[in-house]
Amino acid sequence: MAEDTRIDKYLWAIRVFKTRNEATQACKGGKIRLNGGDVKPSKAVRPGDVIAARKGAVTFTYRVLALSDKRMGAKLVPDFAENITPQAELDKLRHPVETFFLKRDPGAGRPTKKDRRQMETLWESLSFEVPDDVSDRLAAQMGFDFDDSDDDIGDDI
Repeated sequence: MAEDTRIDKYLWAIRVFKTRNEATQACKGGKIRLNGGDVKPSKAVRPGDVIAARKGAVTFTYRVLALSDKRMGAKLVPDFAENITPQAELDKLRHPVETFFLKRDPGAGRPTKKDRRQMETLWESLSFEVPDDVSDRLAAQMGFDFDDSDDDIGDDI
């Protein structure tokens, strides 16, 4: 193993991104921070560094434990990176995404003020009942454990 590894290659290796190109684009797009500062894809990471990766509404935080420039199985990732994402960020995964689309006729243009008020009234009258296990299943698919026994995550920062 090398003394340092490119951050884009490291993020790909520890399975934060599916492809190296995604990791590179995230670095170029300002979604990755290393020890609090913006980085270019070629920035070197070393053990002990803290990486923050913003994916959607959530900013995942990792501490570098060991280096690798080879992609590894998911079971080996904890040997190379420690997930120190604060619980407040992980809780954002539990909230349902509230999107609302209204079908408008093509060529109808922008809604008028009256139309917009009617849409807002309709939106406010809707209620969203999402079963609690939906967020748990999504979190399990992404590899997160929300058990209360892991309250010490992020305390050592």
